[in-house]
Amino acid sequence: MNEEELREGLRSEMAGVTPPPPLSTTAALGAARRAHFRRRAVWASLGSAVVVLAVTGFAAVATPDGHVYEPAGRGPLVAPDTKKPWPTGPNGQPQEDRTARAGSKYDQGAHLLSEAVSVVPAGFSAPEDPPSLPAEQRTSRTHQAQFEARVDGVDVWSYSSSVAVTQHAAAGRLIVEVHDAGNPMPTEPCELARAFWGMRGDCQVETVGAARVGVVVRPDGDDRLDQWSAYRHPDGVVVFVAQGVRLDESRPALTKLPFSVPQLAALAVDERFHLK
Repeated sequence: MNEEELREGLRSEMAGVTPPPPLSTTAALGAARRAHFRRRAVWASLGSAVVVLAVTGFAAVATPDGHVYEPAGRGPLVAPDTKKPWPTGPNGQPQEDRTARAGSKYDQGAHLLSEAVSVVPAGFSAPEDPPSLPAEQRTSRTHQAQFEARVDGVDVWSYSSSVAVTQHAAAGRLIVEVHDAGNPMPTEPCELARAFWGMRGDCQVETVGAARVGVVVRPDGDDRLDQWSAYRHPDGVVVFVAQGVRLDESRPALTKLPFSVPQLAALAVDERFHLK
């Protein structure tokens, strides 16, 4: 067989391949959510792109083009203790993976979601998913608690919540993510803001009382979210608050973001999100 015959044979084989059916929005969101939080286990100090969503489970959120929200960042090198099993659940047995599905950590994630819903501003709504909808298919209100690492014998967790924010037929998203003290994330406000899910962008420092908050006001080539703020409390707890004008491709995007830049900065400092 000569080269031309080989090429022709390959073209014939490719022509007979049936492309896979398009992935549904609901399935994509559910899969992304689960993958996001499972993969958030990798620390920012071990690489620039990871994922939780979180992420978050919550926790994870996908954009209409299939992107998965993936947290990452840089910080001092921390070697987590991986010799011990997953944290013990409320049944006295080790968890099956990083996600808490019951107990006090799970309750913290649920509490964070409740607080996130409470800050949705007037003029916007935060609808709930139908009660009959399976957890993995929910997109309006999600939360997750995830074990990140064991540092110096102490379990370090993160908590994530995602809230659909609607106005008439349009829908956007509010995300709040909290990391326990002991995390390896940066201290400088804009470095910290740019550590959120590995996203970069134009950052400015906002002053809220005595606090200095990093706010990315314009992402750099990343359309997962539109703005986000970051604050490290004196005790080491890190809070990220993010907003986006689009929830998914099934509904039109919001015509404006729910919060102004100063308001977004103030939310990162808000004690309601300072989980301890």
